[in-house]
Amino acid sequence: MTKPANLADAAWLKQNEITGLLTLLNRDGEEARVVGGAVRNTLLHMPVAEIDVATTAAPDEVLRRVEAAGWKAVPTGIEHGTVTVVINSHPFEVTTLRQDVETFGRKARVKFGRDWRADAERRDFTINALSASPHGKIFDYVGGLDDIAAHRVRFIGEPQQRIAEDYLRILRFFRFHAYFAEGAPDGAGLHACIVARDGLDTLSRERVRMELLKLFVAPRAAPTLTVMAESGLLGPVLGGVPYVANFAKLAAIETAVGSAPDPVRRLGALGVMVREDAERLSQRLRLSNAEFERLAALDGWWLISPSLSEQATRALLYQLGPQSFADRVLQAWAQAETGATDDTWQQLLSLPQRWTAPAFPLKSADFTGRGVPTGPALGAAMRAARDAWVAADFPKDRATIEAIADDAARDVTSGD
Repeated sequence: MTKPANLADAAWLKQNEITGLLTLLNRDGEEARVVGGAVRNTLLHMPVAEIDVATTAAPDEVLRRVEAAGWKAVPTGIEHGTVTVVINSHPFEVTTLRQDVETFGRKARVKFGRDWRADAERRDFTINALSASPHGKIFDYVGGLDDIAAHRVRFIGEPQQRIAEDYLRILRFFRFHAYFAEGAPDGAGLHACIVARDGLDTLSRERVRMELLKLFVAPRAAPTLTVMAESGLLGPVLGGVPYVANFAKLAAIETAVGSAPDPVRRLGALGVMVREDAERLSQRLRLSNAEFERLAALDGWWLISPSLSEQATRALLYQLGPQSFADRVLQAWAQAETGATDDTWQQLLSLPQRWTAPAFPLKSADFTGRGVPTGPALGAAMRAARDAWVAADFPKDRATIEAIADDAARDVTSGD
């Protein structure tokens, strides 16, 4: 075991909720430690989003102690030894130490135990298998500290075996590499992922979608996706050609303009050229309706250019709305020859901050009062008037608006 480090100064280890929980579980012959991401992220000087706890106490004993303390206990995965403990609205996953008896795909038959080494050895990557005592002492049974220091993501034990236990670990290998590693991926892990790539076809589309969207917003997503594409892993997952250069350009633009990484927008840059691509990705990844609509709205990106007039871009913003407008501008910019800091593209992208579309000033009564009957004719008149109002660059003076209403009403009624 690597010489233990210490996290005694970690702010989260001094919070009342986690200290109280660890104190509760560390008595009467039982032991509890913080495991996984909180330890890893602290050592890498990254934010800690959640704190997970492992314990030698059996799940029913965890439930008994937590309920006796007056805290909420939710048996979220009790068949696998996991209880979610809620203290002052802060949730903590508490899992009893486990050891695999038999593994088959994602499923595993486990038994609860008291062996910290055996529990660590059943995890996926070395950097995820670190644990810390209530006093901050770190325990490392698989070389995680060395890999933290080297900024390397490495499977525990034989990579082929870890992957066969759950083929999602192929995507997790690349996601964790994109978040926590530097340089090229671990060679043995990469080779195992390539050999086992057909296993990705056995995964549910929902799990693949979730893993990819997390990967897309990682700090080193672009170079990691390049490795996946060159290894023949990315195309089959997307079911089409990956445009990694477009993805990288979009990521650079987001950084340049101060925009937060957007996973759906990045998926569009990576995989959408025409509407049919959006439809394929929606089926392939089981996207939500909102996600599909965002990708489908990219169709027509090739018509976007800083050379468009201000009037034309205002009309487009009115038609698409701020989010779809920004998505389409960024999609076009990502495929333009200009750089990620181009002023003309930035000016185009900033239109929603510089201009807000006014409300359409005409109502149905404006047309029925002009003799337009209710029904299809009224809808046609309102659409024609709206189009004319937009084409006139959203006039506000009443005389122009009334003239637009007159023309639309006349065209509809004369057609009758």
